[in-house]
Amino acid sequence: MSLHGPEVGMDEIAAAAAVAVGTLYRHFPDKADLVAAVVAEHLEGVAAEAAVARVASGARATDEITGFLERVVEASAADHAVKAAALALGADPAGEATVERAAGALATLIRAGQADGDIHPDVTIDDMYLLISTAPAEQAPAARARRLTLLLPGLTTRARSVDD
Repeated sequence: MSLHGPEVGMDEIAAAAAVAVGTLYRHFPDKADLVAAVVAEHLEGVAAEAAVARVASGARATDEITGFLERVVEASAADHAVKAAALALGADPAGEATVERAAGALATLIRAGQADGDIHPDVTIDDMYLLISTAPAEQAPAARARRLTLLLPGLTTRARSVDD
């Protein structure tokens, strides 16, 4: 869909996917459902749940939070067109259950980082949402990486080094 925008027809989508249009409609009754499924799949790709499992296996929560923020920003940049199409079509890109699972996992990561002494005690899930919602998806990769470098000292207890 990112090749043609939200106005592309379901028949064109079916052809590009090499499936019959009836098959497409059986799985996705309308384009909004299709776009919502695509965006939800991308959200699953950056989900914090896998990061929680890695922390339970011994990974540092701060490393997982940093990785999560990097993945979210990169996914936002890569999927900007899909998200725009979802909004234009009124699609709910992530079901409530997906959002709740991600929020719960992210809160677990924050608490783990705070327990390790690596995340400032006043950092909340709302802070993470603020960082995610203001991510510079339209900026070049170097600018997105620099933003994270500048933001991390506000989340973590580690000081920024001269090399950062």
